[in-house]
Amino acid sequence: MSAPNMMAAATILLVRDAPGLEVLMVERHHQIDFASGALVFPGGKASAGDSDPRWIDHCDGHDSDPVQCALKICAVREAFEESGVLLARPARERGVGAPFATAAQILDIGLLRAAIDKGEAPFLDALIEHGLVLALDALTSFAHWITPEGMPKRFDTWFYIAETPPEQAAACDGREAVDAVWIPPEEALKAAREGRRTIIFPTRLNIEKLAESRGAHAAIEAARARSVVTVLPKIVQENGEMILTIPVEAGYSVTREPLEGNRP
Repeated sequence: MSAPNMMAAATILLVRDAPGLEVLMVERHHQIDFASGALVFPGGKASAGDSDPRWIDHCDGHDSDPVQCALKICAVREAFEESGVLLARPARERGVGAPFATAAQILDIGLLRAAIDKGEAPFLDALIEHGLVLALDALTSFAHWITPEGMPKRFDTWFYIAETPPEQAAACDGREAVDAVWIPPEEALKAAREGRRTIIFPTRLNIEKLAESRGAHAAIEAARARSVVTVLPKIVQENGEMILTIPVEAGYSVTREPLEGNRP
């Protein structure tokens, strides 16, 4: 699924209008070794269960690209584990574009969040048992970032964007995430500038890109309209200073920043 020596991962920008554009972010536990204490989008590493061939019968929007399907499943699973939001539909009411499951319809599987997170209850088996299918058709590719060479941990991460099920509420898991907040992109950026929140470099640039849209639907349409350019930041030395650079064609607001103070 990913290049050698890298961990495949997926994350998701869950957006809504309330009435202005908001995105769901979680605060990473301060004792986690990667991005501890940072405000991030729900997400995490892919697991073997995300590639289970049985998924083809239990997802709407499962296409011919098995790698992308597994990554989308990873993104949905991680969002559910960390926030309780589940992009799924009742199996008896399934179909591309059909309404999401309500809060009441995911109540029982919600009791298994911790067990699914710990690997004690396979996510696919839990969905089947509770009569649900994943709504992979609701996910649109937003970005693709790879951790720079030379870093102690490297991730090959796909970012997706999806509108949040209107009747579901978010609550952090208390394990990997210690807070879950709905926040306007501009407010998240302001909090980072003022030092009230920690936001790592890739997350900040993707929030900036999200902030270019006025609402959830517009943000998703904008993502659909552009091509995803893989971003592999490079660290170069200029005049004695270490500089973090990214490709111009990726379409972000900056292409180079000092490495100091930026976690790639």
